[in-house]
Amino acid sequence: MNRIFKVVPLLVVFCAAAPAAPRLFYSKYFKGSVPEFTAITVERSGQATYQEAKDDDNPIRIQMTEAETQGLFDLAEKLDHFQHPIESGLKVANMGTKTFRFENGTETHEVQFNYSTDTSAQALLECFERIAETEQDFIALDRAAHYDKLGVNDALLLLEISMDHKRVVAAQQFLPLLDRIAKNESYLHIARERAANLADAIRKPPPAQEKAQQ
Repeated sequence: MNRIFKVVPLLVVFCAAAPAAPRLFYSKYFKGSVPEFTAITVERSGQATYQEAKDDDNPIRIQMTEAETQGLFDLAEKLDHFQHPIESGLKVANMGTKTFRFENGTETHEVQFNYSTDTSAQALLECFERIAETEQDFIALDRAAHYDKLGVNDALLLLEISMDHKRVVAAQQFLPLLDRIAKNESYLHIARERAANLADAIRKPPPAQEKAQQ
């Protein structure tokens, strides 16, 4: 019995000493916009969350691809993990208060800005905006599927447009919802057909990926 008690504290110390994985955080507050607030957290593993309220205790959970995740962290590295200001200082219209934050264990760096001329900052902002747009498409489709069956086709059309313009991130998250719509005869035939086609497009890798896998 005594030997067991001697081992447990060592395990606790080991777990406590395990280094935390790097994490990126982005938020935007723009009064009058819909939604006014968005926040995205991305772990180095690709696990991410999206929320539209600071006190949201049930955010949307996302699994991003390795390529999508790597792209974000590469841009953060180019920005020296936000250790220096990126605000342009130019007299431009209010575009909302944006925050970039990098966390790695006890290390934390954060910058806030309205507008930046730094190309890496612009590219990182664009990446996070694409994530936000994707989740807003997901919320719209999920809401229509539950409460507005006649509006499902319109929500699917918006998703299709986003996919055509390469604006969708972590597209796999849509598959369960698209499959459910495609198989449910209570939805309009055009909606079921569109959902099935979108699911097929997500499942089928683009030609470049197919070639790389051979």
